[in-house]
Amino acid sequence: MSDRFDRIAVAALLAATGIAGLLFAPVFGWAALLVPVLVVVLVAYGCAELTAKFPKLTPFRPLLVALLGLLGLIETVLTSTTLAFLPTGASLQGLARGLTEGWRLTLQSTWPARPIPEQLLFVPLSVLLAVVLGLELLLRLKKPLVALVPSLAVAGLAQAYQALTGIFAVAAALAYALPAGLLLWSGRRVRSVSRAPGGPRFSWRVTGSAIWPALSTVVALVAGAVALAGLDPAGRDPLTLKDTQAAPPPRSRVGNPLDEIAQRLIRPGEEVFRYRGDTPVDQWRLIVLNGFDGANWLSDSKLRRLGAGLDGPPGVSGSAELKVRGLSGPWLPSHQDLTDVDGLTPLVDEAAGTLMAESPSVGGERNYRLSWSSPEVDLGAGEIDPRAPLGGLGTVPPDVENVAKDAVRGLRPTLQSALQLERFLSTNYQVATGTEELPTGHGWPQLRHFLLESKRGTSEQFAAAYVVLARMSGIPARLVVGFRGSAETDGGMHVVRNRDVLAWPEVAVAGAGWVALDPTAAAGKAERGQAGPGKAVARARAQLPAEQQLRPPQLPPGTPEESGEDQSAEAGMSWWWPSLAGAIVLFGLLWLVGVPAAKVVRARRRRRRSGAEGVLGAWDEIRDRLRAHGVPFRIGMTPRDLAESAGSLAGEGIREPVARLAKVLDVTLWSGVPVGDGSVRRAWQEVGEVRRGLATRPFAARVLAALEPRTLVPIRGRASREG
Repeated sequence: MSDRFDRIAVAALLAATGIAGLLFAPVFGWAALLVPVLVVVLVAYGCAELTAKFPKLTPFRPLLVALLGLLGLIETVLTSTTLAFLPTGASLQGLARGLTEGWRLTLQSTWPARPIPEQLLFVPLSVLLAVVLGLELLLRLKKPLVALVPSLAVAGLAQAYQALTGIFAVAAALAYALPAGLLLWSGRRVRSVSRAPGGPRFSWRVTGSAIWPALSTVVALVAGAVALAGLDPAGRDPLTLKDTQAAPPPRSRVGNPLDEIAQRLIRPGEEVFRYRGDTPVDQWRLIVLNGFDGANWLSDSKLRRLGAGLDGPPGVSGSAELKVRGLSGPWLPSHQDLTDVDGLTPLVDEAAGTLMAESPSVGGERNYRLSWSSPEVDLGAGEIDPRAPLGGLGTVPPDVENVAKDAVRGLRPTLQSALQLERFLSTNYQVATGTEELPTGHGWPQLRHFLLESKRGTSEQFAAAYVVLARMSGIPARLVVGFRGSAETDGGMHVVRNRDVLAWPEVAVAGAGWVALDPTAAAGKAERGQAGPGKAVARARAQLPAEQQLRPPQLPPGTPEESGEDQSAEAGMSWWWPSLAGAIVLFGLLWLVGVPAAKVVRARRRRRRSGAEGVLGAWDEIRDRLRAHGVPFRIGMTPRDLAESAGSLAGEGIREPVARLAKVLDVTLWSGVPVGDGSVRRAWQEVGEVRRGLATRPFAARVLAALEPRTLVPIRGRASREG
């Protein structure tokens, strides 16, 4: 790199850093990141041009880039905090919050996250820091390879947040590799002196060793991206930092809606919320309860701040406008296949589709619009999802086990046995009605009393009993509390009252997810207008044989022999990914270890020669070492020509030893006098001097020279050795 300002190198470095920042696109989206990242890059380039024109400003370049970059971010991201385009105290607070809390708030959000300043700012601020460090490493220390480290840190952070896969990973690696290779190429150009009259005194020439690092960088990054994007031995999504973070629960009291069912049924006429929707809604969920210790039902919700929306399954889209009045807790009516919420920014459990308000409402009312996408589900063979956990049961009363056995009539865990359990409860147990003496509680004492003695309960006991009996029968089930969709209307909106409160179970079915059932007698009365899983379950319920005709269903098709063939076919199809990864690793080892080792072996063989061949071996060794460091060599060049070319690389420490070797070579080739061991010794002493001269070059240049493989290929024809 020249002592003066190199625009190509600076532009390549800034482009690589900007691309590293844009790798956060899966987190925020391209549109939200493009402007702030571009502002930082352009400000940095402008400051580099300014300090090149006015060298006295060079010591202040980091400060200029930082201050002007922060000002640019305030004007683009924090515009609402400025006064007449001037920063205010709120602007500085926004920057501080984005720097200290943005990374954490983003990890606590669903992705793509909302591009609000307090979350978005940490990305362009990271790019700004990388730009400041990278420019100084490049322009002050003249170390292009080291200058890429800050941008690589930003790229690594982006991949830790959300790793790119497939074709996107390949495209991202190529986009970063191109400016990175250009930067390394710019640092390996050779400056030559022009002797043409009237022409420029200095000109830049591209050498083969200048192109090699750039090309190898591009090839290595793209090949690595392809291998890592396609190779997934565990068959799982890569771990991201988001997996380690969750949003804290709201500060307000978080109750359990399951405890409130009996209290609501005592006051059936009180309004809870009303809604206006474009499609029928069977159930509105409040909370999903997975844990049971024998006394209490608990939720293991992993809450996140709702971002720009959730990826819903393809199917029938729906939306509804809700006005919530009668819910004191933070839980809000939601839909299982939730995709978006407009009007507030709640906490969401993506796996359960439940919502929580992060802060108390003003005036006790919340208005928002909910969107969802209900898939058209094919229950297939009705197999239970083996990946779903069964859940805990606490200490099971011994006499309840017989109830579980009788309920499913010896059927193995399938959707058919789940529907039989639903029918067993709805046929043999009675739903408690009225406003007085309603059963309460859902622990084992209350459930035992319900199952063996009273056989009367609300949906609280029905749903809790179903879940524990299903788990005892090997069926993964969970408990959900919410409300039925109401048929009562007022002013064009459906009115949901306390009497519509409902608890119901959900079972995990392979290929369909969590499917809602209703073990109360109301199951057969709520099938109108059902969509998605509800329709499929209604069809399966209608096809369920009578209890006397139930037979244990056949195992899924496929014998062990067929399974073995399938496994062999799958292994045959996937063998090439491990092979590709192994080939890349092997190539890397051969390059990193094999090339330097081959050069050492070749040097020792040349050193063992005697007479004229020993002197010629010393000349070949010096020539190849200089070629590896970027000194151009052409057929016909004399040792003195090579000495002049090498002098521009490392000064007299290389030029003089090569010139002295030229004299020894002249005597060897043209004097006709037998060459003794003294001449060979002097020639190899000059090789040692050249090695010491090259040792003063930058570390990165020495590493690249050691890994340069083309010098192992013999040059066609012998170079002229005339003095």
